Amino acid sequence: MERTILLVDDEEHVGAALARLLRSDGYNILRANSGPQGLAVLAQHQVGVIITDQRMPGMSGTEFLTKVRALYPDTVRIVLSGYTELNSVTDAINRGAVYKFLTKPWENDLLRANVEEAFQHYEMKMENARLSEELSLANDALTSINLELEQRVERKTLEVVHNLEVLRVSQEMLEVMPLAAIGIDRDGMIVVANRMAQQIFSADGAGYSLLGETAGTVLPADLLAWLWSGLHQRDEDAKVFSVAGRDVRCWCRLLGEFSRSRGILLVMDTQPCSERLAGSHACDL
Repeated sequence: MERTILLVDDEEHVGAALARLLRSDGYNILRANSGPQGLAVLAQHQVGVIITDQRMPGMSGTEFLTKVRALYPDTVRIVLSGYTELNSVTDAINRGAVYKFLTKPWENDLLRANVEEAFQHYEMKMENARLSEELSLANDALTSINLELEQRVERKTLEVVHNLEVLRVSQEMLEVMPLAAIGIDRDGMIVVANRMAQQIFSADGAGYSLLGETAGTVLPADLLAWLWSGLHQRDEDAKVFSVAGRDVRCWCRLLGEFSRSRGILLVMDTQPCSERLAGSHACDL
């Protein structure tokens, strides 16, 4: 980052002497011979530090720096003048228009050290401003992300509520259907069994749950072999098996065509075909 300093003094030889002294420190030096000219230079260049003489015709140094403070508050402003003018500068220092007061004649090393300190102060202010801007942008981005997350959570919540309602309806449909339904996972465990299925395997239909049972311990061997053989995939008609001491018509379908589920659905009907169809054409078993 280039360090640019503006020297304002109506005395040419004073401005030239300051420029020679400070140029060796690598500063980009701009000059003006009055307050109005200094404002014109500032309108065209980014300046970090300003050194101005106090006693100038038309506009004093403190008047000039007061205007600069309103227009370019980040600049570091230094007044260079004699001891006799300290009182006229004090008020400007108290108001913040002046950062530091240096006396004429100046001591070269002390002046150079004060200018170095002024630039460090300016660069720290600019870095703080940059970090504040980055923080503000980060906060805005975080606010936007949080808002988007809230909207996603709201949409997901509505989706979950909807899916839960669908699941409840599906469960009730499964419970009230007049056929027995058993869901078997890929490991052979019964994970779903409706009321009709419980009635088939329980004399009174109560106090017994198929859930968690292994299909091999509940279903007859021939039905179990048919389930795992895959033959049912090519057979749309029911097969009759003896289950729990009664003839049961069975249908079987692999799960996973319309969802990510993996397993087998076994549907069983214990009623005679004639009763089920209520006088329509007979079943072909």
